[in-house]
Amino acid sequence: MPRFAANLKFLFQELPLMERFEAAAKAGFAGVEYQFPYGEPVAEMRKRLDDDGLRMVLINAPAGDWQAGDRGLAALPGRESDFRASMAEAIEYAGALGCSRIHVMAGVPGVQVNRETALSVFTENLSYAAKLGIAEGIRVLTEPLNPMDVPGYLIACAADARSIMSAVASDNLFLQYDLYHGAMNGDDLMETVRGNLDVIGHMQVAAAPGRGEPVDGDVDYTSLFEAIDVMGYGGWIGCEYTPAAGTLAGLGWASVYGIGRPFRPVP
Repeated sequence: MPRFAANLKFLFQELPLMERFEAAAKAGFAGVEYQFPYGEPVAEMRKRLDDDGLRMVLINAPAGDWQAGDRGLAALPGRESDFRASMAEAIEYAGALGCSRIHVMAGVPGVQVNRETALSVFTENLSYAAKLGIAEGIRVLTEPLNPMDVPGYLIACAADARSIMSAVASDNLFLQYDLYHGAMNGDDLMETVRGNLDVIGHMQVAAAPGRGEPVDGDVDYTSLFEAIDVMGYGGWIGCEYTPAAGTLAGLGWASVYGIGRPFRPVP
């Protein structure tokens, strides 16, 4: 059965952050993810995880100044020292939270930066991050983001990510495949998952288009989840979507997986 993690940035927004852990556990989630825990009371977060029997399955490395337009640091020439500092902070937080996966965001290099230069910087920084992760028992992931949602992001599709991963050539670099971004790119999701199953370290999901519950939009996720399970994917699928009318009200899609209201087969 697929394992779903509640993204605490997107889900349970009706509650303060520290109350979202208990809410996720009560809704049936065993794992949670939270992109940017930086600045939050990490000891309190860890206590909530432990008290509620949850695992933090994914965080992002710090992505720079989000308000100024940063969407990651790893592919930005001239900011290598900022990136290394961000990885040190990410490793510290991952250790404190018991998290074994860190997503490293490439960033938007800008039109003034030659693409080959940005790819070279990204390759070097991912190599550094992967080695650092090995020492700490933490997997490093990279995720393509579709160009409609994040114009100018360095890696837009799974093929871009695989090319970078081949250049890095590390056993500790994995693909984070967000089914939403894949759908927005027009991917054949089932074939893309099948073709990259050997390197996928994490998945995420949302309706495409719209980024709501995965029962809206154009993708038959019910069949896709079943196929992914049959393929043998043993990782997590993060629920990174915006509920239409409250988190619990929108969890009907997940009842068959023991999340939200319990699944009751019809007699």
